[in-house]
Amino acid sequence: MKLSIGIIGLPNVGKSTLFKLLTNQQVNIANYPFATIDPNVGVVPVPDERLEKLSILSKSKKVIPAVVEFYDIAGLVKGAYKGEGLGNKFLSHIREVSAIVEVARCFKSDEIIHVETGVDPLRDIEIINTELVFKDLDTAAKRLASLEKEAKTSKEKIKDLEILKKISVELNKNILIMNMEKELTESAVVRELSFLTAKPQIYLLNGQENDVSDELKNKIKSLGAGYLVADLSKEESITELIKKSYEILGLISFFTTGEDETRAWTITKGIKAPQASGVIHTDFEKKFIKLETVGYADLISVGSWNSVKAQGKMRLEGKDYIVKDGDVVIVKHG
Repeated sequence: MKLSIGIIGLPNVGKSTLFKLLTNQQVNIANYPFATIDPNVGVVPVPDERLEKLSILSKSKKVIPAVVEFYDIAGLVKGAYKGEGLGNKFLSHIREVSAIVEVARCFKSDEIIHVETGVDPLRDIEIINTELVFKDLDTAAKRLASLEKEAKTSKEKIKDLEILKKISVELNKNILIMNMEKELTESAVVRELSFLTAKPQIYLLNGQENDVSDELKNKIKSLGAGYLVADLSKEESITELIKKSYEILGLISFFTTGEDETRAWTITKGIKAPQASGVIHTDFEKKFIKLETVGYADLISVGSWNSVKAQGKMRLEGKDYIVKDGDVVIVKHG
């Protein structure tokens, strides 16, 4: 499955610098707003030391990691939801991603301009989230207008109408959809409309640990989001961000390994064997018979697939088996 993360924030907070570190791509980094208009997209491997060890064990010709797509979305400004600074175009790019990394500038610098007066990450987060909320209110209002008519002839649309009205009330209180009741967040109409504030968030706090106040950390926790402090003049924290971005959607990796290739496959936690097999090839799900599987640690400790079988550590699992992180599998199909 495709995992895509949008990098957002005000102009000049470090978004394009982060993207460059993540992808090693040369992008247009400039010390002024709107240097990036169309989103740069980079495909970034998810670091996983298990892959290399499995490939050595299998003498694989290729190693194929799980990946994350990072979208570098141009800086938002106040009034973006109304189109300020090409805001509507930029906000539409966010709609396409699975989750959001919101970059907040915490470092001080006289050389890098700030579109607001001085460095204040709490204010910046409020600005960005307010723009996302306003855009979601606009999306809800447009859909409500059509639902009012549809609900006259459809009971299902009546339910959608009620849900969207409740969501609009909460959005008007500046509550992000991701923090609303599950009855609302998991509804079909919310999934259909791809609301911006329904997307999981990570805050990347660009600066040193001593630049980040407890007030800022507590604010992020109150928003139901995670955070990572990173000095974007260095590369040490990037691996952690990639892993966090992978984990935020509740994703795990299972593996296939052999002489041709060792590969990580991405699935959502809780998926059963046939559906997981379908990620490898759609026919595998339709024609699934059983799964030969062994945990990564068992396979590495024993040393070979044949030894795993001989020692009784290889399991045969059926259609109700829930695939676990680190499972190494062979799919048996018709």
